[in-house]
Formats: sequence, structure tokens, C-alpha cells
Amino acid sequence: MSDTVTTEVRTGLYIGGEERHTDDTLAIADPGKPGAVVGHAASASAEDVADAVAAAKSAFPAWAALSAKERAAKMTEAIAGIADDRDADAAILSQENGKVRMESWVDALVLEIRWNLALMLADEVDTGKTLPVVPGMIPVETTVAYQPLGVVTVIVPFNWPIAILGAALPHALLAGNTAIVKPPPSAPLATTRVVQRIAEKLPAGVLNVVTGKDENMAGLIKNTDVAKVCFTGSVNGGKRIMEMASSTLTRVTLELGGNDAAVFLEDAIIDDTHLDRLYAAIYDTTGQICMNAKRVFVHNSRLDEVVAGLEERLNKVVLGYGLDEGTTMGPLHQPAQKAFVEEIIQEAKDAGADVREYGELPGGELSGGNFLRPALVVNPDPSLRVVTQEQFGPVIPVIGFDTEDEAVALANDTWGGLCGSVWTADVEAANRVGGQLVCGYVWVNDHGATRLDLRAPFGGMKQSGMGREQGIEGVRAFQDTRSIAHIDTAALAAQAH
Repeated sequence: MSDTVTTEVRTGLYIGGEERHTDDTLAIADPGKPGAVVGHAASASAEDVADAVAAAKSAFPAWAALSAKERAAKMTEAIAGIADDRDADAAILSQENGKVRMESWVDALVLEIRWNLALMLADEVDTGKTLPVVPGMIPVETTVAYQPLGVVTVIVPFNWPIAILGAALPHALLAGNTAIVKPPPSAPLATTRVVQRIAEKLPAGVLNVVTGKDENMAGLIKNTDVAKVCFTGSVNGGKRIMEMASSTLTRVTLELGGNDAAVFLEDAIIDDTHLDRLYAAIYDTTGQICMNAKRVFVHNSRLDEVVAGLEERLNKVVLGYGLDEGTTMGPLHQPAQKAFVEEIIQEAKDAGADVREYGELPGGELSGGNFLRPALVVNPDPSLRVVTQEQFGPVIPVIGFDTEDEAVALANDTWGGLCGSVWTADVEAANRVGGQLVCGYVWVNDHGATRLDLRAPFGGMKQSGMGREQGIEGVRAFQDTRSIAHIDTAALAAQAH
């Protein structure tokens, strides 16, 4: 039985403390039910976008003038009660995104957790440092302080849109910036609802929400009053954002895709607990998470154990509607992504790879939805796209190796560097191998978005992005440094003589 939202959801823009509706709207498709529409979101014009930037700019001086502790107090009030509508938010997100209800519920929960963790940093935000006079050099004492950047745009993707907001938005606001949030055009409804409820409790213009077609959104990036853009999405999307931002030298933080490696050493603990973690790290959100494991490298002496453990779990998969009781895996979000994943699986089959598929496609009203049977590809040729490209779907290659050096080389032989993991009973080996992985975040005996330490700085290397989110590093990413030098003129005169 499913709890499909029967009343069509409608969301507007939220600009300068006021909700704004548009004649043009985005019809939001249900990826599990062909032809079904979950709701409609306002579609902003270029003028609406400009108004949002102007509102954020107008609100900036007063917001920035507050101390970090004063801002934290207002942000604490703004997040209070956000859980009251979490069940409804999760149901809407499940329908517009496709993922199962529990993941959608956790998606909304993570924003609140990240928000409150950011507020714990309030004491550090305004804390600068003093560089003392050095004997024999210019007699100067310099104070290094921090200041907010101004108007910040935060752009989030469809897969975990509410949770991902929490990695940047509270840090930007706590640092003294004002913000405009752009939810994903294919799944904006739940995110808009959540952000607007927060924005309504903050001073007008401090937090704004704009939804619409990408062709009208350039002002969120290229407007000279936008100081920074924080973007989470695909590598190609990040390149477009960076190119657009270059025209005004707007700063960017880019959290992009990954081709994450999970490396199982010879002494890895392969029991139900660890296999459950690995399975979730691969197949959560139908494989559509940037930091999911995308390649599994296993010492050849343990390869059969890992494959058998994953198969045991894959044989229990129930493909179905995200809100239906018993469903363990929903559809892919977009037909184009389903077609791509089908293509790379077929390419592996055509190349003679050992491709194993599981589960049954749902029928009835779900026939023709973006459903795909999850798959394993055992020891494929490393040149196949299922290995070299980010699948962003329910398929993964499992590849054997013989030596530690070989495992590290295989793991690093990729364009991306977001995350990785090392599975071993030896702490020394974990640190040794983990320290050689070229990526921004490494788990030991674990992997995946739900296993992230939300206090730690997060971000990628290579084409997986630039900049860091979360923690005090995430706050500093939304600040600039200012040095104020106090010259001891008497000492300077004495030096001259």
C-alpha cells in the first residue's frame, strides 16, 4: 500500500520575504509512473532571478553586521519545528525523485543535523588571529580577520537535494552571507517547501528560493552582485558553472561526480555487517549518489566471498514504487540515465563480461517507469565504460587484484577523486593504503553517504571538484580574509637611525 500524495503539490518562488507565483510552471514528472505528474513548481523569469539577487544584496549589510552568535540564534529559531512536516516532505520527495520513502525521510533529516552542527561553530566564525612583531623585521603587528563574501547561490541536485543543502547553506548564512537556493528543476517541490519554511523565519531577503528553467538562471551565476556559487552535480555541469562564473570572476565551490573505489585487502573482514555496508554504499538511491562506491577491487583470494555476499543481498531486491511497503529499490530519476546505464551494461555483455542481473521489473501502472534490474559485472575488461565512467545507476564492476600496489594503482587510475574506502583488519594497512588514494575522503571498513562524518571537511580532487564543505573549513569557504597592519612608528623611526 502506498501513501501517494493525492493533492497536487504547488510551490512558488520565495523572494525578499514574499512568496511569488508565476504563470509559467514546471510540471514535475513521477519517474515511477509514466505520465503521472507529482505537482507544479513556479518557473522564474530572468527578472525574477534578478529580483532574488537584489533582495539578497539588500539584506546583506544588516545580516553581515550581526555577530556569528547573533546569526546563530536567529538560525536556531528558523530551523525549529522543521521536522513537523517531514513525513509529508519525504512523501513528496519520494514521488518526484523515485527513491524509497526512508531515504527521502533521512534526506530531510540530514539538513537539520548539518544545520545544527554548523551552529556549533559559531564561536570560531569571528575568531581571527594576531601576528606579533618579529625582531629585526618591520615593526608591525597584523590582525587577520574574516568577513562574509556577500550574496551566495547554492545549487543542489535531484538525488539528495535537502541533505546536500545542509553541507553549504547553514555555513554560508552563519558566515554572514545572504543566499539564494536553486532546487533541481526535475525535483524541486520538497526542497522548495523546506527552504521556504526556514526562510520565513529569517529576516526578509536573507534566504530566497528560485525554481525554473535553466535558460533563465544565468543571473544566479553571472550577476556581478553574486559573490559565490556553490554547485553540487555532474562534472559537465560543474564545467558549465565554472565557465559562466569566469566572466565575472565569481568564486565557486564544486562538488561533482566520482568514480569511487572500494578496496578490499587480503585480511578484510567480510561478514554480514560489512557486506550490508558495502551493499548500501553501492545501491542506495538506485546507485545515484556521487559518493557511492562505483568500483570494487578485491584481493583475488577473497573475490568470491564479496561477490557471493553481494549476490545474497541482490537476490532480495524488490523493485517498485518508492512509497510502496516492501520496496527496497526505486526507479532511476530520468529516462536518459536509465538508457545510459542500460547501454553500458549491454556493452559489457557484448564484450563477453560476466554480467549478473537480479530482481524483477514491476508491472501494472509501473510498467514503462525508469526501473532497471541491479547488476554486478565480475572482472570486466578495465577499458569498459562500466569501469571508466561513473555509472550513476544500479551496476558495479567487481575486480580482482594480487598486490597492494596494484590495488592502489587501479583505484587511482580514474578521472575522479571524490571518495574511496579501504577494507582491512589492519589499522596500519588502512592508513597506508588510504593515504595513497587520490581523493578527498576515505572510509575504513565503511563507505557511503549515510556513513559520512558530517563534522569533517568534504570535497573532491581531480575532476570531482574543488573547495570543501562542512566544518569550519566549510564556513571559511564563504568568507574572505582581511589583514590590518599596525605599524609601530616609533620603533620604525628608531630602526632608521
